[in-house]
Amino acid sequence: MSRVLITGATGLIGGHLLRMLIDEPQISHIVAATRRPLSPMNKVTNPHDPQLSDALTQLTEPLDVVFCCLGTTMREAGSKEAFVLADYTLVVDTAITGLRLGAKQMLVVSAIGANSKSPFFYNRVKGEMEEALIAQQWPRLTIARPSMLLGHRESQRLNESLFAPLFKIMPGKWKSIEARDVAKAMLHEALKPASEGVNILDSSQLREIAKAP
Repeated sequence: MSRVLITGATGLIGGHLLRMLIDEPQISHIVAATRRPLSPMNKVTNPHDPQLSDALTQLTEPLDVVFCCLGTTMREAGSKEAFVLADYTLVVDTAITGLRLGAKQMLVVSAIGANSKSPFFYNRVKGEMEEALIAQQWPRLTIARPSMLLGHRESQRLNESLFAPLFKIMPGKWKSIEARDVAKAMLHEALKPASEGVNILDSSQLREIAKAP
């Protein structure tokens, strides 16, 4: 039985993953750290604070696995500084918290174009985030790099509305993917016996894993 931490539980992937964790018998307890309080749920403790890092510092009980589904867009963030906070700083803070509390495995949502050398700010920050987590030398680190996400959002992202038809017909790793499939693949990877090290999964791999029984 595992005790897990999840950040980003109110997002598109994180919402699916939280419900799957609740239903998974191998998960004994879930710590869902959020900015805003969640409705009470079975097995879930919900430390919350508008400053998510402050919610994370409240944690003292040991953990086994960390899931991070944090992510935004430049449009939603409103500035480069706010984007870095959401997609780099808070992700790294999540990881530091997990290591502090004894977790041996982390699974994180990144993006298909993640590259610390990219000329594109979004992709560069995602790449820098990945490198920061790899440098922490997790015994097991799984990085999910989905393409465009499909699923219902309370507020639709403009670029996703415009480009969704194109990404649905693109090949391989570029083809869009259901957020639920990303969540399912992450849970599957967390629970399966696996060798140690870093595992990077693109959309085509995530889709195949999600199909597994």
